[in-house]
Order: sequence, then C-alpha cells, then structure tokens
Amino acid sequence: MKILIVSQYFWPENFRINDLTQELVTRGHEVTVLTGIPNYPAGKLFDAYTANPQSFGCYEGARVLRAPMLVRGQGSVRLILNYLSFALGASLVGSWRLRGQAADVIFVFEPSPVTVGLPAVLLGWLKSSPVVFWALDLWPDTLSAIGAVRSPRILKWVGRLVSFIYNRCTLVLGQSKAFLNNIALYCSDRNKIRYFPSWAEDVFTQNEPVPAPEITKKAGVFNILFAGNLGEAQDLSSVLHAVNLLRHQTNIRWIIVGDGRQSEWMRKEVERLELQDTVLLLGRFPVDRMPSFYAHADALLVSLKRDPVFSMTIPGKVQSYLMAGLPLLGMLDGEGADIIQQADAGLVCPAGDSEGLTTAILNMSKMSPDERLQLGRNGRKFAQREFDRKTLITRLEALLQEAIKLNNKKEVRA
Repeated sequence: MKILIVSQYFWPENFRINDLTQELVTRGHEVTVLTGIPNYPAGKLFDAYTANPQSFGCYEGARVLRAPMLVRGQGSVRLILNYLSFALGASLVGSWRLRGQAADVIFVFEPSPVTVGLPAVLLGWLKSSPVVFWALDLWPDTLSAIGAVRSPRILKWVGRLVSFIYNRCTLVLGQSKAFLNNIALYCSDRNKIRYFPSWAEDVFTQNEPVPAPEITKKAGVFNILFAGNLGEAQDLSSVLHAVNLLRHQTNIRWIIVGDGRQSEWMRKEVERLELQDTVLLLGRFPVDRMPSFYAHADALLVSLKRDPVFSMTIPGKVQSYLMAGLPLLGMLDGEGADIIQQADAGLVCPAGDSEGLTTAILNMSKMSPDERLQLGRNGRKFAQREFDRKTLITRLEALLQEAIKLNNKKEVRA
C-alpha cells in the first residue's frame, strides 16, 4: 500500500507513530509522513533539527515532509496557535508538495489536537483517498476536562469541527472500547467506528536491560517509576500529595522520567516541599532508553485526573508497563483501571485519591519479591494476549485495506 501518515508529532519526538511507521516500511509499504517541526514537549525546536533540518527528511525508509508551524512555546494562546498553524501549514504544504503523488490510504494519528484531521481530510478530497482517523484523545471533552476551554459556546464549535472531520473519514478508530460511544456522538455513521488500542513497543520485551547509570542503586529502597508526559491530565498534584504523605518512609523513592507542560511546576513543588531526597526528576529520554530505567523499578505508576473523559481513556503507558513485566500502581478510573485489575497486574485506587495511593504503595512495598514478580508476569501475559505489537499492526493493515475497499465501492456508486 501507498500510505500517507498525517501526524502533528513525529520523530525525533517520542510517539508511537514512529514505531508504526518503521514497522509499515519493514512490511513493504511505501510510507510518506506529513508532520510538523519537532518541538514537543519543551515548546522549542530540537537543537539537532535546528542545526541540520535536511537530516530529518527520511525516517527508516519513510519520506518525511515537515510543515511550517509555530512552536508550542508557553501558555494556552501559544498552544492554540501551534495547533492551528500546523493544520494550515500541513494543508498548504501537503497540497503542494504531494501534488501528483498517489495515496492508497491516509492515516491520521491523533493524540491531540483533533485539528490534525483537517489537512488529512483536504488531502483525502484532493486525492480521492480514504482517510482512517485514529482517535487517541477525545475532543471537545478533553479540552473541558483539563480546563483548557470552559466556554460552552467554544466547546460547541469544537464539537462541530470534530463532526466535520469524523464524517469525512472512511473509518474512525477509538483507542479504547469506551471511546466508541463518545465518537458516535459526533459521527453520523456508527458503522465506520472501530476499536483499535495501542500496543507495547518491542523495546519493552527486553528481559535483562542494563540499569540506567543516572540512578544510584540503594539497598532496601522501594522504587516507584513514573514515565511519560507531565501534563494536566496526569494529575501530578495528587501524585505529589501522596509523595508528601509518605515523606517519612525513607525506604520509598520516586523516579520521574519524562517532561511536559507541568515539568517546571513539578520541579518547583518538589523544592518547595523539600522532597529532593525522595523524588528524582530525570527529564526526557528516548524510548529505547526506557528499559534501563524500568530496570530500577519495583513498581510502575500511572495516574489520570478524575473526569468522565479520562475514565474512558487507556493511557498509552499502560500497555508498555504491562509488557515490561513489572507490577502497576494505578490512580485512575474507568477502562485503564479495569485493565490493570483484569490482568491482576497491580493495585488500583480511584483517580485523585492520594491517600488510597499511599495505602496501595505501602501494601505493595510489603509484598514479597515473588508476589510482585507474579503480578508482573500476569501483566506481561495479558499484554501479550491483548496488546501484542505485531498482532495489532496486522489488524491495522486490515483496517486500512477495508477503508480502501469501502472507498472504491463509494467511487463506483458515484
């Protein structure tokens, strides 16, 4: 297949779309990626890209086209401009630089914002190509949940934009089963909606990774690792409240690997609460380094804010955590919590329940190594059955083929 991927985020930024692109090329597909300039999550251009932009025009055999856009910077206004500028830049650049290039199918990767669908829909119309939209975030609900937009009128306009995009796609994929009903609110044809979850990258199947040298080993310490985005959705205030409640438990250490819009806030809070000896803020690392940090962990933490939209979400890190074969600590509601419990892979408390999280941590720290090992084994077994990378990407290939057939039938009828 000739596959055009539209994604605001792409290598050297750390997103699952990088792994998918590589695998699709490996499977013999001709892949082109229309994306933005790398500036996530710090909000400024990557130094390596600034030094030599031309070196980022190809990735693992895929052609990469970079659309002009405004970098994220700081603040909500700047973020909105970042979203809109990519949609405009990708529409213009995509229309011009992809002129004459056929695409059997267009695939949209949408962790947020939904506006990434606009250039894809335009290109689908120009090329008479089917568009498959993978919704990893629910708009407008997420905007309301994180407090980014509070105006009912604006949220209603965003909802109309979502409907405009969904109704012009051939298939709309939801990352959790709970997403499907929400997607149907904005999609007039429920028959085009499919369940398609994220997978765990192969890197997390390493059995004996070398421990990260950035972390000092300490005997008798129970290490809790949080990896990934540090943003509003992760409810870091509740996490830090739990850290503070356990500050006198000198055998418990928190390892934070990642960054995001709340990185600086978290650093200042750790200093204000004098938790520097308890919390290690290590920053962002490429995905292939993550197993080395997991090698220090006794448990892996996942958290989400208390809100109906987040209860429908499966955080992408859950699949990777499960595949890592380590026990999970979850402070979240809904489908994410259900998966941890179904897998019997760890302990869960409700979203925002800092006291409940401290209880779960103390209970897990008192488990025997064999008991924690069994939880990890349970999680990996569940991940291999439900979120296996090769199985899911094969399923995605079938969905892309289905979209092509549906589009061909529509053209014949026309």
